[in-house]
Amino acid sequence: MKLLVTGGCGFIGTNFIYYMLEEHPQYNIVNLDKLTYAGNPENLKSLERDHRYKFIKGDIVDPKTVEDLVSEGIDVIVNFAAESHVDRSILDCSEFIKTNVFGTTVLLEAARNFGCRFIQISTDEVYGSLGDEGYFTEDSPLLPNSPYSASKSSADLLVRAYFKTYGLDAIITRCSNNYGPYQFPEKLIPLMISNALEDKKLPVYGTGKNVRDWIHVKDHCRAIDYVIHHGKSGEIYNIGGNNEKTNIEIVETILEIIGKPKSLIHFVKDRPGHDFRYAIDSSKLKKELGWKPTIPFEDGLKETVKWYIDNQAWWKRIKSGEYRLYYERMYSNR
Repeated sequence: MKLLVTGGCGFIGTNFIYYMLEEHPQYNIVNLDKLTYAGNPENLKSLERDHRYKFIKGDIVDPKTVEDLVSEGIDVIVNFAAESHVDRSILDCSEFIKTNVFGTTVLLEAARNFGCRFIQISTDEVYGSLGDEGYFTEDSPLLPNSPYSASKSSADLLVRAYFKTYGLDAIITRCSNNYGPYQFPEKLIPLMISNALEDKKLPVYGTGKNVRDWIHVKDHCRAIDYVIHHGKSGEIYNIGGNNEKTNIEIVETILEIIGKPKSLIHFVKDRPGHDFRYAIDSSKLKKELGWKPTIPFEDGLKETVKWYIDNQAWWKRIKSGEYRLYYERMYSNR
């Protein structure tokens, strides 16, 4: 099987490529990535001489680039490519619309023209916010509350339309919050780990009581593998870890693991439209495809902290580069 993985130099895409080549050594993967600020080709440096892996620097909004690649015998397109940070979408959503909506359309057209299976990697944020109880199911309405989640909702609807209108072999997955190695240090867990290691303030929005469901990225990759091989065309599959934690719980646990004081915690003004709680019902995926998460959160978080401790040069290069000015603007003077 030959896969086109878009956004493969990002956090989840990187882990997915490693996972698939390990689990399916006979497969070939083409990685198309624009290499925006969060796409790091260094993540996959160990595969540079692997004949099963090919990297192409390019943009999913370019029809010629996409069509040229898909025409070379691609069986499955797995679309990770996305602008994905809520805070950045609030500052300027134009790139989110361009990549997440138009870029997905370009990929869908290529999949339709060349007969590929299409896997849209989406997010639980498209469902909006939950109260203290209940869970998102695949039948929950789309109620996005940020420009980012609105762009992902739009892409999901396009995928559905291509299945309904053209009979495209397409599937949508919606996952809860991922954590693990190679995650860009603007996200909660790597930001808290890296700041704590440098004895910097740990910015926590509002009271820190917002709740998220957490899943290790390897469990997410395994779920996508199940969907590629056994998922039913036209379906949506929710992927969750059954690990609901408040943000402040996460931060305090990280400080405990590293051995740093809680005095580093710095509560900042909450962001606009901050969803209170996400919680995923993954029973459909478990029942129909036989998947379930296998990595306990406590073990996974300790392993993740260790990875960031062992790979400080990786994230320090990121923080000292072009990301630094954005990082300071987002989290200082709050």
